[in-house]
Parts: sequence; structure tokens; C-alpha cells
Amino acid sequence: MSEPIRVLVTGAAGQIAYSLLYSIGNGSVFGKDQPVTLVLLDITPMMGVLDGVLMELQDCALPLLKDVIATDKEDIAFKDLDVAILVGSMPRRDGMERKDLLKANVKIFKCQGAALEKYAKKSVKVIVVGNPANTNCLTAAKSAPSIPKENFSCLTRLDHNRAKAQIALKLGVTSDDVKNVIIWGNHSSTQYPDVSHAKVKLQGKEVGVYDALKDDSWLKGEFITTVQQRGAAVIKARKLSSAMSAAKAICDHVRDIWFGTPEGEFVSMGIISDGNSYGVPDDLLYSFPVTIKNKTWKIVEGLTINDFSREKMDLTAKELAEEKETAFEFLSSA
Repeated sequence: MSEPIRVLVTGAAGQIAYSLLYSIGNGSVFGKDQPVTLVLLDITPMMGVLDGVLMELQDCALPLLKDVIATDKEDIAFKDLDVAILVGSMPRRDGMERKDLLKANVKIFKCQGAALEKYAKKSVKVIVVGNPANTNCLTAAKSAPSIPKENFSCLTRLDHNRAKAQIALKLGVTSDDVKNVIIWGNHSSTQYPDVSHAKVKLQGKEVGVYDALKDDSWLKGEFITTVQQRGAAVIKARKLSSAMSAAKAICDHVRDIWFGTPEGEFVSMGIISDGNSYGVPDDLLYSFPVTIKNKTWKIVEGLTINDFSREKMDLTAKELAEEKETAFEFLSSA
């Protein structure tokens, strides 16, 4: 057995964490021989609920779970971390402008970035889930200057999984038969789910998704809006946000960082755009197709971008640049 790794989950009394913590504790994320110390952080009013979550984790009797620490204190939560999964954020309330949401979250993620800087290992891998995820992630990275910005990523894997699932449903295959879909840009309704490089396994042969479906108008229309608006559709139906699928996507994202992506496959994650070859401005936290090896991501190079894709990619970059500008006005005064 190796040494336990220290993994923080923020917003740990919330819905997503409730679906996530068991998977981390049972070895599905970091492997069946990797002991874990789980650190659960939430705000003080949630500590009663968090104690209940702590009891349940104890009652799961998970052999890999070496210790569970529940706290509302940042100096305890962020100490010596190997992995930080930042789920907690200020949710959007009725009648709230996106600007108000950004302002509230800049404050939270500036503090958490500073806590990472002060207490965590410099090798910590930081995954931001709380929305607006891309800009929250950029804020945290800016607030932790001595941690490499490549160590920060935000979750667009749920969108990636949604796109795979829509294609699989349309073709009557399993989502495992679909690979190399791409989510470009922001985890918002401007994101661009792109299947022009995606492949699907049909009768034992790999075929391009456009060739397999022969339905360009669906792929350029309804498919894109379904993926973009899926989160809202789940809330409308369930009266709650998509916690189970979000938790599964977080597990996928972190496991790929830990163990790498399969040969010949790429996944989507929000990462720093510096030096990319796709014409996305530097210093944005933008979702790209990546491969991962030795816990290090690399943007997939050389994919051809047609005019349809270009327009969609630029649109979501523009939104991210505007979000960044608003957030950084608040950041200087936060």
C-alpha cells in the first residue's frame, strides 16, 4: 500500500459531493491500492449536515479511506493537499445577473486560491467545478501564483459525456463506442460541442460521426442546443441540478489526470489557453481537446477547423474574455 494522498472536496455538504465522495473513497478514482485522506470543507452553517456526511462515510467502512476530516476552516482544509476538487460556489439565484454571480464567486475563489498558495503542495492538482467554472478556475489560478497554472483545470467533462451520450442514443450504440467528441470554450450555453473529429464504432469498424449519422442539420442544430442546454433541462425535470452525472464526470476528469487518457483518445477539459494553436486568445481558461500522460495534459494539435466551428469557437472565447474582464474588475477590489 502506498502513502495516503490528501484530497479536498469543497461544498462537501452539497448534492454533487454526496454523489462524489463514495466513488473517491472506494478506489474508483485513484485506484484500488491508493489510500486516501478525504478532507471535507463547507461553510459554518452547513457543519451539522457535514457531520452526517462524515458519519455515512465512516459507515461505508471503505478500506481505502484512511481518514475523513470535516471542517469549515481553510487552514485545515488546504493543508498539504495532493488534489483539490472545488465544487462549492455561490449558485445563481432567481433574478440574479451573471455579473452578480461573478462578483460573489470571485471573492470565494480568490480566497481559495490564496489558501492553496499558502497551505497546499506546489504539485497540487486543482479541479474547479463550481460555476461559472472557467472564470472561477482562472481566478483561483491567478490567486496562487507559485502553483503552475497547468495544474488548474475546470470541468467540461459533463458536457463531453453529454455529447457522447446524445450521439450514442441517436445511433443505438453505447457511449463507449463514441470517442473524440470535443467541447470548446466556456461551460455555459455558448460552449461548442464539436463532433467533426469524433469517431463511432459500428459493426466493428470506426467511422466518422458525420458519415455514420448522415444528418448534418441535426448535428449542426438540435444536437448542439441539446448539449448546451442539458443542465437547464435536468433542473426543469428534476427540480434539482444534475448531481449524479456531474459527480461521474468529476471522477472521469480526475481519473484521467491521474492515470492518463487511452491511446488514440482525447477528452475535453478547461485549461489555460496560453500558446494554443487554435487562435484562442491567451490567458483564458478555455475548454480544449487534450491527451494526458504522466499527470500532464497536452492540447491535441493539428485538427482542421471549418468555418462553422471557427464561428462557434470565437463566440465562446468572446464570452470568456468578457467574463474575465468583469471578474478581474472585482478581483482588484475583492
